[in-house]
Amino acid sequence: MSDLQTPQAGDDRSRDDDVVSLLMRQHGDIRNLFDEVEATSGEERRDAFRRLVRLLAVHETAEEEVVHPFVRRSVDGGQQIVEDRLAEEREAKEMLAALDEMDPDGPDFLPQLITLRRDVQMHARAEERYEFTHIRRSTDVTGLAAMAKAIKAAEAMAPTRPHPGVESGAKNMALGPVAALMDRTKDTVRKAMGRS
Repeated sequence: MSDLQTPQAGDDRSRDDDVVSLLMRQHGDIRNLFDEVEATSGEERRDAFRRLVRLLAVHETAEEEVVHPFVRRSVDGGQQIVEDRLAEEREAKEMLAALDEMDPDGPDFLPQLITLRRDVQMHARAEERYEFTHIRRSTDVTGLAAMAKAIKAAEAMAPTRPHPGVESGAKNMALGPVAALMDRTKDTVRKAMGRS
């Protein structure tokens, strides 16, 4: 099993060839983007929020493709652990989709964002406690590297927007590339029209 130390979330020195380190760094990046969205306004807020939406979408898709299947197979009680995480992810995607339709400078945006942030942080802590620690204990360095490589591949094909109801690996495999293409097209059109 791995004797690597698990870095703190957001640690820029974390290794990209270790799935737990990679995902922990992303958790930190997500927290930093929430800070940026809350601290800015206007175009800066829109840009920060767009980056947050994209990171959350690709991060969760990658976990649904790689982490959850591993936990189901390899951890006692893994099925329930994954079902709990999927329920949290579904709720977060619904909130994120609603926020994505709002004006980031509108009066309802920040209160909703703060609620989403709280839920996402609770979800991240649950992943770190119930999934990442088990992955670290039951996988060697080669397995951690293989999973990190799979995470990067899943992220390359992940949608860039939330799609509530697409939390399973099978649904992601069927809809992920199409949703990703549609999302990237929307992103390009919005950018061309100056609406990021």
